[in-house]
Amino acid sequence: MRLGVSLAQSGRLADPAAIRSAATGAEQVGYSSLWVVDRLGDGHPDLSTMLDPLTVLTYAAACTTRVRLGTSVLVAPWYRPALLARSLTSLDVLSDGRLTVGLGLGATLDEFAAVGVPQRELGRRLDDALDVLEATWGGAPVGSSPVADAAVTPLITRRPPVLLAASSHEGLDRVARRADGWNPAGLPVEMLGPMWATVRDLAAGHGRNPDALQLVVRATLDLRDEPVDGERAPYSGTVEQVAADLADTRRAGAHEVILGVTCDNCLDEALDIYARVAEACDVTTAA
Repeated sequence: MRLGVSLAQSGRLADPAAIRSAATGAEQVGYSSLWVVDRLGDGHPDLSTMLDPLTVLTYAAACTTRVRLGTSVLVAPWYRPALLARSLTSLDVLSDGRLTVGLGLGATLDEFAAVGVPQRELGRRLDDALDVLEATWGGAPVGSSPVADAAVTPLITRRPPVLLAASSHEGLDRVARRADGWNPAGLPVEMLGPMWATVRDLAAGHGRNPDALQLVVRATLDLRDEPVDGERAPYSGTVEQVAADLADTRRAGAHEVILGVTCDNCLDEALDIYARVAEACDVTTAA
């Protein structure tokens, strides 16, 4: 199982020096990938300063040469599909083909209101985005949404992997039909295995090879000095408790885990947390 890390992007880490240091440091240590989130900020103190995800990844691409670059996740319904396809294609080209695209439906009603996206349109807008990306990257368009605008984007010879965040049966079926993998976050560790098995079964039912799909789990770390007793959030507690959760995540079938932190740490604190967890886990960092 590979380890990736969330890139400096918000709070005290939302500055060029932190992004550059985090990106180059993660590559030198040997982490497999760098990831960004897509939030507008909804009153949460850790999101009061949030840099644009694709701009941050583009900067990280210029600072690195090997490490993969991913979104976990872009809120696809916020964007015009043709413009999203152009931005993602440009980033993949400029990073020499290192992009992995994670897409999702979003998190909060306040953010949907801020961008003027009705909640009832989320699924359709995500499918529209997938249609345009498939057309732009040389795949056969799926569904009835118009994709003619995709012609304005430059074509590339390699299709970036597309992951989808989902938890409902409809969402898992979309992963099975249309994506290269599943990118869950915030789910209890014990649910990952059964839900991943569902995705694989659905993919086989759609005539796809389940072994070609990837499970990339986003793990938000909440390290404590003392063990957390009783009910415990995923990846919280002591280093040993978090390492046990990551071991269970690997057994559930995860190919990669994206490590993130919950609070507004400075860069040294965040990197120390990642290093302590990686050292305690029997996993690899390299791709």
